[in-house]
This record gives sequence, C-alpha cells and structure tokens, in this order.
Amino acid sequence: MFDEIFERFVQQCPLAVMARAAMQHALAPAWVDALFEEHRTFQYRRELLFSTVVELMALVALGLRPSLHAAAQRATDLPVSITALYDKVNHTEPALLRALVRGCAARLAPVLAALGPARAPTLAGYRVRIVDGNHLPSSEKRLAPLRAFRGAALPGQALLVVDPDQHLVVDLLPGEDAHTSEQRLMADLIPSATAGDLWIADRNFASRAILNALAARGACFLIREHPRFPAPTVVGARRRIGRTTAGVVFATRVTIPREDGGVLRLRRIELELDTPTTDGDTVVRLLTNLPRGDADARRVAALYLERWTIENVFQRLESALRSEVRTLGQPRAALLALTTAVVAFNVLATLERAVEAAHALAPEADVVSTWFVAQEVRTHYAGMLVALPPAAWEGLDSETPRVLARRLLRYAARVDLRHIRKHPRGPKKPKPLGYAPRKTVERHVATARVLRDREVR
Repeated sequence: MFDEIFERFVQQCPLAVMARAAMQHALAPAWVDALFEEHRTFQYRRELLFSTVVELMALVALGLRPSLHAAAQRATDLPVSITALYDKVNHTEPALLRALVRGCAARLAPVLAALGPARAPTLAGYRVRIVDGNHLPSSEKRLAPLRAFRGAALPGQALLVVDPDQHLVVDLLPGEDAHTSEQRLMADLIPSATAGDLWIADRNFASRAILNALAARGACFLIREHPRFPAPTVVGARRRIGRTTAGVVFATRVTIPREDGGVLRLRRIELELDTPTTDGDTVVRLLTNLPRGDADARRVAALYLERWTIENVFQRLESALRSEVRTLGQPRAALLALTTAVVAFNVLATLERAVEAAHALAPEADVVSTWFVAQEVRTHYAGMLVALPPAAWEGLDSETPRVLARRLLRYAARVDLRHIRKHPRGPKKPKPLGYAPRKTVERHVATARVLRDREVR
C-alpha cells in the first residue's frame, strides 16, 4: 500500500519526494548527532537529540510551520517540554552551527558531482570562494531588557562563503555580536583558505591584514579597494587596457607592506563606469594578486561581477525560505534559524541541479526559480509526511551519493517545468528617491478612478 502511495507522490509532486530524499542525506539523524558530540563544548545530550532540534527548525525554514513553538506543538514524539527545547536552542554553540553547514555542503557535493557536469568553472584551475556578511534583521523585543527600548535589536550576523561553481553555501561563520566588524570575523575564515583558492569580496574586507593573511596561505584574492584602506603604494604607470560592457579598464602595479617588513605586490584594476553605481561611484578599484597569465585586467573586472552570486543567495534565502525568524530574539537561536535555512537552500540547489540535468537545461540559462521550487515543496511536503510513515524513508539512509543522484534524476524527469520556470521581467524604470512632503506621502487615490482616467489626478 505504501509503495502505491509513494509512487503517486512521485508522479504528482516529485519535488517534495526529492526534497525529502535530499534532506535525509544531508541531515541524516545519526550523522547530525555524531556532529554534535564532536563539536559541543558546554552542551550535553540527554532526552533531546540535536537532530530533533534541527529537524524542527528545518520545518520553520521551509515555511511548513510559522514558528519553532508551532513546530514543537505538532511534534508527536518530542521527548521534552517546549521550555526545555527553547533552552537547548538558545544555547546552541556557534562552532556547531558552522560545522553543520560545512558538513552538509560536503555531503551534498558528491551528489552534485554525480548529477553530471555543471556550468563552466568561474576561473579554470581555481577553487573560487565568494564571501560576504549578512546581518540578521531586528527581532521582536520579547527579551525583558529590550521591552522598554524603542530602537531595533539586532540578534547577530554571519559571514557566508559561496562556491559559485557548485552554487552551494560551503561555509558559514556565525557572529553573536551584530556590531562586530566583518574584518574581525574574517580572521576566523582565513585558516580555511588554501593554495589554488580565489577569494572574492567587497571593499569591507580590503584590510592589509586580510590581504596579507590570504597571500601567506598561498591563496589568491580579488577584493574591491576601500577609499581609506589598504592605501596601496603606486609603483607603476597607469595603463589603459581596453573596454568592457561596463566601461574602460585600466591597470596599475601597486604594493602594500607586509608584517615581515617586505611588500606584497598587487595589481590595481580600475573600471571607469559608463553608468555610475547606485552609490554614485564612477570608478571601481579592484586589488588582486592573480597572475596576469591566469586572468588579464578585463577578465578580473568580469570576475568581480561574480560577487553578485552571493547577493542572489541572500535574496533567495529571504524570499524562498524563512532565514529570518523575528520571534527568536536570542542570538544563538536566531543564528540556528539562519543555519538551517542555509542547509535548506543547499538542498534546494541540489534539486534545481537535478532538474537541469534531467531536462538537459544549460545551467548558465538559469531558468529554474528557487522560489517556485520552494513553493512546490512547501505545498505537498507536510501531507506527504502524513501519508508516508518514517519507515517508508529508512532505505535512504544507506544510499551512496551516486545512487541518490540516480534517484533524483529519475524523479526530476517527472517535474513539469511550467510550474517552476522563471518569468523574467524587463528592466525596472528608475524611480526618484529622496524626501517627499508628508502631504504627498499621505495622499490617497481611488484605483478604479485612476484606471478609468488612465492618470492620477
């Protein structure tokens, strides 16, 4: 009977079945609990397993439950009280959250490799890493010290590292203090850099300490220069290289001092923009230690545009998943919600890659919408878990990445692309920004009359 029901779900809502299979692989309960034992420092395990906490929070991240409290109320096998659950969540150690993201990405990477060749590498011969910070939005002021505070309470921030070739978030560094600078957090990420890496970041990471530390580990970097730092010294003439679609490219040899008294030799790539940025900048200056033979100045300027990949990740986390749970005011609880949303994003990225491979779609075309995929999963997932007991999924725990990839491809072939295809719109028209009088802002009109008269009177 269960086989018949399972097959009906595969036929009618394959993305929900694929999500359950990929989630079972990425967050196998035995592996999650072993990870907890390996990385915990102060927390301990009694009745409540860490895998149970992650499973409940994943339901919130996917939008299947409006809050952790609602997810706990619906859980039939929660071995502790809701108070004890929140106590566990509020004390989740940051090192454990980072290990969860890194471990899940490592478990999904072989599955993506088995799905077949993806898009062309960002830069041949290099492992590209794009890093950026993400501040969690203000939370509800449920904590006693905040109830009389009229301003915003920020529960934390995190640095995310994206692999643009696999389209996975491969690392996450949580920060409980929302006012800690991104440069200080970056110091804990640098040990993961290795020779053959290319780290791409914005100007907030352009300090001398970060550039020297990456170079000392044999890694290359491409970081936008800040107006005040690292203040490089020009040692060569400024040369015009040519044009790109965005503007004119120039190159200059510069240096910055090293801690040992020497100098670090870099290239400054300047892009004089045809159209100013939204901040009004007309020139973008980039610093890199990439060998000229691996990427010329125009290629370096094009590579920096890949940094918007991580902005796309942030946008998808906010729109398709619930990465920001405003009812969680405790920093560690809010960071746990972000972490589970990142893991869910990686699972959805795996599903998208399976759909592209099964339907022979070019990954560069980017036709599959993460938002629509999440909606499809959200619509059928809860009912599927009710119809199919846990025993129906037990065989997935022991599947190898290659076997799981074949299963995902088989299910993805049944996905109707009309339900998940993107619908791109034309370029947005510029809107005037700035101050508007209160009388203008509070003015109202009748939509029916505007449509009738074809103008606002």
